[in-house]
Amino acid sequence: MRAARAYGKIALLISVSFSHGRHSVQDKNFDALAGKFAKNIYGTPKGEVRAAVLWRDLSQALTQLPEGPLRILDAGGGFGFFSQKLAKMGHSVTLCDISSEMLALGKAQIAAYEESSGEKLDITLLHAPIQSLTRDELCQFDLILCHAVAEWLSDARQTLADLTQLLKPQGLFSLMFYNKEAMRFHSLISGNFDYVAADFKVKKKVGLTPSYPLYIEDVRAWVTDWQMELVSESGVRVIHDYLKTHQPPNADFSQLLEMELQYSTHPAYIGLGRYVHFIIRWQR
Repeated sequence: MRAARAYGKIALLISVSFSHGRHSVQDKNFDALAGKFAKNIYGTPKGEVRAAVLWRDLSQALTQLPEGPLRILDAGGGFGFFSQKLAKMGHSVTLCDISSEMLALGKAQIAAYEESSGEKLDITLLHAPIQSLTRDELCQFDLILCHAVAEWLSDARQTLADLTQLLKPQGLFSLMFYNKEAMRFHSLISGNFDYVAADFKVKKKVGLTPSYPLYIEDVRAWVTDWQMELVSESGVRVIHDYLKTHQPPNADFSQLLEMELQYSTHPAYIGLGRYVHFIIRWQR
């Protein structure tokens, strides 16, 4: 079925059945952890760092796209932190997620904003795995976001490659993924040598620990294979996760945030980011 467009109202939650593609039971659905996950994403200092770096990068990316309302896809966007920000700027946004609970959180936040502001957002909520999204159903987008999704997918390379087919010519792909090398380094400096030696395999995995972290060089190679251009790259949390437990008495989060933004694009520190953010251009 064709996804509904929402003009001046929240679209009804659209559910898309998916039984014929590469969706795997191993891919993570956050229904059971929706509240905890949403809080951990942006309701903590580390979440504020993530939001600041991504929004800085996205704001710069928007200047490279045509003027006027853009068509934007937030693939695996959860409750739509950035979907909501972009819709408030006047863009037409499709927010897709496999978790109905995460989308319900987003729907409630959108409704609360519209009631308090009197402003109606052009945002469609689509309940579906991102592997089900096709150009025939959704047409093409100026900008696609895929943040902290790839590391939960059993076949990230193919899923991301399929997403790029939904871009307009010269469209941009905002891809943030969990950095396996930073995961290793953090474990090493924490003294978790057995965990590293076991290649991060444990009997009982923590709920929010990604199943399939990625190496930066592998993702760069994918970009090359897709014949796309890597426009920019940033490390997300290049400092925060390595801070000593006891900070100086004058420690100030605003200073930390300033340093995170300053060093997130420094070549020596990008690889230390717990996540890495690529802006990629589709050259057609």
